[in-house]
Amino acid sequence: MLDSDTLKKFDSQLIHQTYDKWPQLARASYLSKFEEISFDSVDNIVLVGMGGSGAICEVLSAILSKTTIHTTIVKGYHLPNTADSNTLVLVVSVSGNTVEAISVLESAFEKSCQLVSFSSGGKLKQICEDKKIPYFSIPSVHSPRASFSAFLYSILNVLSDILPISDLDVKESLDAMESLQKQICSDNLTTTNPALSIAEWVSGIPLLYYPWGLEAAATRFKNSLQENTKTHVISEDIVEATHNGIVAWEKPSSVVPIIIRGPDDYAKTKALWDLLENYFKEHEIDYREINSVEGSILTKLVCLIYICDYVSIYAAVLSGIDPSPTKSIDYFKGLKT
Repeated sequence: MLDSDTLKKFDSQLIHQTYDKWPQLARASYLSKFEEISFDSVDNIVLVGMGGSGAICEVLSAILSKTTIHTTIVKGYHLPNTADSNTLVLVVSVSGNTVEAISVLESAFEKSCQLVSFSSGGKLKQICEDKKIPYFSIPSVHSPRASFSAFLYSILNVLSDILPISDLDVKESLDAMESLQKQICSDNLTTTNPALSIAEWVSGIPLLYYPWGLEAAATRFKNSLQENTKTHVISEDIVEATHNGIVAWEKPSSVVPIIIRGPDDYAKTKALWDLLENYFKEHEIDYREINSVEGSILTKLVCLIYICDYVSIYAAVLSGIDPSPTKSIDYFKGLKT
């Protein structure tokens, strides 16, 4: 069982302590006073972000899926050709120096799109000030991935008029995070901690199965495992996997399956989960499940992301790996232009 001294020994930058404060950071961010902003005749939204910032865009897209507004996520350099003056382009870059996000921002400005951006400063802030683009400065907390809750709830605050999320939905999600915090935080390194239990089990190459509605949580889990445990990870939609990926289980492998599911999954998806679990049992394949809590799509996603991020931190430390440094990302950032 992991203990506090070992956690602090290997987690040199104490990223776990930031996660211990996630619900409080989220609540403070949502209650912050931001300048009001409005948009005219928006018929589609482009969400722009890479890495940890991209995870925020994934959650916003899932929320917006409950509306009739067409939404596109851009994780790269190019703005969709269909973008125009009725397009809202929302740019998120925690560092403010993400070259891909800046590239899309400049293209959107040239096409007279409606724009809003969020960062902790950097080049993005300077460009927005120079071009008078609506911009919100949000302090980074430890690292882009650890800043997730503060940035997400700040954006929910700013965009409350166009997102189909009520104050009650937000309060529900914050309360759910605080309740979950007691179970998974670093003050509870016991057998009752579900994140720690999965971290102690996981090995080899994790394969994450998810339903369409929870894709944002699965993508974030994949990214967190990659950054924190420095391991390869596979992520597959359960419906698509039964048409191809499931065949890979016909031979022995070091891959370990993790099922991410929710109580409100589509009825036919629930039937697939039962088939998959029966298949694993018949073939003696060990697996684990991570279930979402009840509530709105926001509550489901932020709580899944919260527990899964802790899994990745605990798994890293249990393997003797420091979760915070990401030298390979730093290498590529230093060469990108």
